[in-house]
Amino acid sequence: MQARFEGSDQYVATNDLKLAVNAALTLQRPLLIKGEPGTGKTMLAEEVAAALNMPLMQWHVKSTTKAQQGLYEYDAVSRLRDSQLGDERVRDIHNYIVKGVLWQAFTAPAPVVLLIDEIDKADIEFPNDLLRELDRMEFYVYETREMVQATHRPLVIITSNNEKELPDAFLRRCFFHYIKFPDRDTMEQIVRVHYPQLKQELLAQALQTFYEVREVQGLKKKPSTSEFLDWLKLLMAEDIPPEALRSQDQKAIVPPLHGALLKNEQDVHLFERLISMVRANR
Repeated sequence: MQARFEGSDQYVATNDLKLAVNAALTLQRPLLIKGEPGTGKTMLAEEVAAALNMPLMQWHVKSTTKAQQGLYEYDAVSRLRDSQLGDERVRDIHNYIVKGVLWQAFTAPAPVVLLIDEIDKADIEFPNDLLRELDRMEFYVYETREMVQATHRPLVIITSNNEKELPDAFLRRCFFHYIKFPDRDTMEQIVRVHYPQLKQELLAQALQTFYEVREVQGLKKKPSTSEFLDWLKLLMAEDIPPEALRSQDQKAIVPPLHGALLKNEQDVHLFERLISMVRANR
């Protein structure tokens, strides 16, 4: 019977997200996860691997990453150096083939979860260059003239922060899910997983303040789930009382330790100006 993802004690997954993971398992297609930074896309792969008792392999994509690096790289420089030194290793070109994470995932002794993290950071051609490999689960090594085929088809989880559009041909091969920003009830569940001892009064006021900050029009960067968790950790560490998150007349204030939530000076100044305007109009 095929394994199914039912969430975990460490990760609050919505029903839609669990359905998406299981759909990718059933279809044997990559799962493309989009959402705001800090909504737990990378952590999802970690929790799916743990819940399904599968090894996790990770490929963190950068702006300079090339698709070929995920397959393999031929170390011609080392081979030339060894040939000049008379090393016997040069007789076997396999000694200079460096296996990439896709090769390792394809030839693993058991099925793995393969995370391709932040695919939208790379060049626009990056996803297209992986179409055949992710579709057919095979690739050709020209230097050794061998075809590498997947022993077990991995569960591929691909994350994107939506920094650039992905090619249609690539999207057709994926099952897609967008992680919506958590509503207050879901956020409270997430917080309880991380901080089960947090007092309800502080959590309620912190949630109120956090969502008010997110709703401010014109913010350059809205605070994320991970930043909210960091902020709560600081509030507890500094023993900040709930009433410190609001003024005595219950009007909004710049929250204490706001550096965990607002990450640039423009957003801080915008928030301060809006609060001043609200107070002036009351």
